[in-house]
Order: sequence, then C-alpha cells, then structure tokens
Amino acid sequence: MGQVRGASGMPSRLRVTAIASLTPLEELDDDPFLVDSRSQHAMCARWAADHGYVIARELLVRGLRPDHCALWDGVRPGLDLFVAPSRRVLESALSSVDEFTDECARRGVRIETVGRAEPSYDAQMKASVHRRLSMPTAGYDGR
Repeated sequence: MGQVRGASGMPSRLRVTAIASLTPLEELDDDPFLVDSRSQHAMCARWAADHGYVIARELLVRGLRPDHCALWDGVRPGLDLFVAPSRRVLESALSSVDEFTDECARRGVRIETVGRAEPSYDAQMKASVHRRLSMPTAGYDGR
C-alpha cells in the first residue's frame, strides 16, 4: 500500500504534499483551526499514515493561485498527491479550489481531503496556539 507503478513498471513511492492555510493570529478567536496550521498538517499526516503514505512536503499558504510554482515544483503525474484537512482549508489556502481541482485533473495529480471533524478549541487550546505562534523565536515548542 502507498506505492504506485512508475513508467518502468517498478514500484515508486507516492509523494504526498499537505496543504494548510496560513491564517493570521488575529483570527484565532473566530476560527482557531484555520490559524492552527500545526493541527492542519497533523491531520494530513494522520490521513497519510492511515493510507500507507508519508508527507513529503508541507505547504502553508493563503490565497495562492492554483498555477503558482510553489504548488507544482517537481510534481509528477501519477506520483504525487495533494491532501488538505478539508475543502474549507483549501478555500482559505487557495484563490480558487475549483481551478486547483481542474489543474490537478489536467496534470494527472490526485487531490484528497481528510474529511475528519475539526477539533473543538477551548480557551486552553487557543492559548496554546497563541503562545506557539506569538513566540516562535523564543524556543517555545507548543507543548
């Protein structure tokens, strides 16, 4: 599981790219999951592990054009896959989810969404996200 056949017929590892939304810390109270990119990437990593894959790249973007080179650098038809926690995350991360989906189809690259419920954030969880994002250079690791 987690392997596809390359042009030579030999197994080749599927490269999974996780897409998370880069949402400003100021939006923490209104939408903590979109601000908490670490949880978004963790959700994608769990999905990948459940399917026998590993995350090869993590993108953290907001309103990115579907044809932007940051998305497509080194992407190979049939050998790469994009995953995001939900369509809602994609709607924040990309300028057009429909155009991105069309571009994926045109390039022969799968796009998946995890489809699990987003975590519920209490005050303590929001405070943890706030500390982690507001003190990244102080050596705080988010725990």
